[in-house]
Amino acid sequence: MSLLLEPTAERVKEEKLYREMGLTDEEFAMIEEIIGRTPNWTETGLFSVMWSEHCSYKNSKVLLKKFPTEGERVLQGPGEGAGIIDIGDEQAVVFKVESHNHPSAIEPYQGAATGVGGILRDVFSMGARPISLLNSLRFGELTAPRVRYLFEEVVAGIAGYGNCMGVPTVGGEIQFDPCYEGNPLVNAMCVGLIDHKDIQKGQAKGVGNTVMYVGASTGRDGIHGATFASEELGEDSDEKRPAVQVGDPFMEKLLLEACLELIQNDALVGIQDMGAAGLTSSSAEMASKAGSGIEMNLDLVPQREQGMTPYEMMLSESQERMLIVVKKGREQEIKEIFDRWGLLSAEVGHVTDDKRLRLLHKGEVVADLPVDALAEEAPVYHKPSSVPAYYETFQQQEEKTPIVEDYKDTLLNLLAQPTIASKEWVYDQYDYMVQTNTVVEPGSDAAVVRIRGTRKALAMTTDCNSRYLYLDPEVGGQIAIAEAARNVVCSGGVPLGLTDGLNYGSPDKPEIFWQLEKSTDGMSEACRVLETPVIGGNVSLYNETAGVAIYPTPVIGMVGLIEDVDHITTQSFKQAGDVIYLVGETKPEFGGSELQKLVEGDISGKAPTLDLELEKRLQKQLLTAIRSGLVASAHDVAEGGVAVGLAECMTSGEVGATVSLAGEATAALFAESQSRFIVTVPSEKAEQFEQLVAATKIGEVTDSKSLVIKNNEQGVILETTQDEIVTAWKGAIPCLLKSKA
Repeated sequence: MSLLLEPTAERVKEEKLYREMGLTDEEFAMIEEIIGRTPNWTETGLFSVMWSEHCSYKNSKVLLKKFPTEGERVLQGPGEGAGIIDIGDEQAVVFKVESHNHPSAIEPYQGAATGVGGILRDVFSMGARPISLLNSLRFGELTAPRVRYLFEEVVAGIAGYGNCMGVPTVGGEIQFDPCYEGNPLVNAMCVGLIDHKDIQKGQAKGVGNTVMYVGASTGRDGIHGATFASEELGEDSDEKRPAVQVGDPFMEKLLLEACLELIQNDALVGIQDMGAAGLTSSSAEMASKAGSGIEMNLDLVPQREQGMTPYEMMLSESQERMLIVVKKGREQEIKEIFDRWGLLSAEVGHVTDDKRLRLLHKGEVVADLPVDALAEEAPVYHKPSSVPAYYETFQQQEEKTPIVEDYKDTLLNLLAQPTIASKEWVYDQYDYMVQTNTVVEPGSDAAVVRIRGTRKALAMTTDCNSRYLYLDPEVGGQIAIAEAARNVVCSGGVPLGLTDGLNYGSPDKPEIFWQLEKSTDGMSEACRVLETPVIGGNVSLYNETAGVAIYPTPVIGMVGLIEDVDHITTQSFKQAGDVIYLVGETKPEFGGSELQKLVEGDISGKAPTLDLELEKRLQKQLLTAIRSGLVASAHDVAEGGVAVGLAECMTSGEVGATVSLAGEATAALFAESQSRFIVTVPSEKAEQFEQLVAATKIGEVTDSKSLVIKNNEQGVILETTQDEIVTAWKGAIPCLLKSKA
């Protein structure tokens, strides 16, 4: 649209054109009141993206305030590009998770690739070098051709971008459920390392200082991407392809190295990624955080397309771009850094003292707005909330145990369920060894990356069982935090904190807002008890297709510190003769379980119960035992219960196990009770272990390459070989992808 065709302020108001941008009548009236006049087309666009859910969190802010965000190690909580936690020796870990769901639903390769690119920029804009990537993915069932297409393309996009950047993709999780068929979830997480002295903030300080634009040029891709992310997918979603950005990882690699060189220069005042809402959010937020203003001349913005309007330049979400503020008079030094890396840099404006964002174009002022109104004063809604009928029905259901005829067949069937099955087909496409610091590869409870020049390492994981959250958002929210912490502890790490990606349906529906409300209650409580502060995250709402919402899916990205590489622990059984322990109590809990889904084709009933104080106690006991050198292997019991957990401990080694489980056989094998671990201990250390950890001895590791499970009442109830386990577990996803049904 050329400038000549841009609607006048009067037309924007009279024809309610602002509605097409996602603003309501009430919001438009608020804007008029704030600025004392009717906004023009460009100004309306600026407000529409900054007041979108994606940028302002207007429907979720009231709930996000509940999260504990402080702790003795927290150096930077929510509010910047990424959060930062101290790991000692003047070093810190920087991490964040971000969603790219809607772009991935309509353009899966670029949607996933640019999701990775954006989260990398969030981390290196803080001054940190990215050391690893993780992801959390959700798809419909792989029996559907379109789901297979989305799955393959999303994985290829993640691999393509991360591998080109030279940052290892070391871990993640994938679940498959029908509710994600029309709306897949693609959450990317990046972890970086920084020295305390290098920490940067996205602030435009110092009146008269120069605002510079660096990186790639601006095109028309991604316009209104933030608004697109804040509405549900529908029949016309394919028409929104221009709202999907196109990534160039080679350009981003240059930008990464240039920015890490830039932060060593004391001419730098502030730096922020041009992510969602591009130039608009970076300029308005940097000025608002610093209590200043910014004036920019858009004629100076590097453009790759002709005739771009102010509206298009400000709302473009072209990738690989940063906005920086540098000390006046030192622009040349900065320009030389970017010249050396073959990147564009342009002086586009300066910092002012009037707290306004003023945009010039072709000699005219095309926008003049208060920065706080854009960045901080979006309306905050506390939407109506009501308990869904399904929840009340499920709460009244009696606990029932699914009927299992053949335990061995059931175990092999569970191992072949895509949510449980080996994700090797996925992570084989990722370069997870680049940088050569990856100690524990994808496939274990948590990935582990060592910190060069120290004895320390970082354990990292993404986790969330959304079925539990659907059945009971509050308990499910607690479980998501607890399970992420379990993964870290099993690897020998102490959980430091977390970032979350809150993926839900439309908050305009009272039942969905209730899910959001209750799950954030549960998560907040678990964070308090387990002492894992929330240092940042992302909210992605309106994940619906044809009125059907996804399960509530608050993805938890957690990082833990391993004090000494000798404490690194993995899940695979190590040697014959080691004693196998079960930590935690098994109850007949099958609501939302893999067994329930397998046998009944759907989920219902109550989520498993969770005692957070018990969880904390058991995690601390296990971590103490690991640090005391008593533990050979540790694995948390999750989807599929103890039988699946035992099988997973056998998939990579040359050993088997013989165990005896007490209680009713189906529950003992397949229930999904919480706060449980399978731990092996060398026999000579068993006594010491039992003094530290409340655990039940259930068997021993054997050299038979078979799994034999006995039951106190019935004798041997399940016997299978390692070959059968590996065939079922490893073959499932490749087999489904080859099917042309």
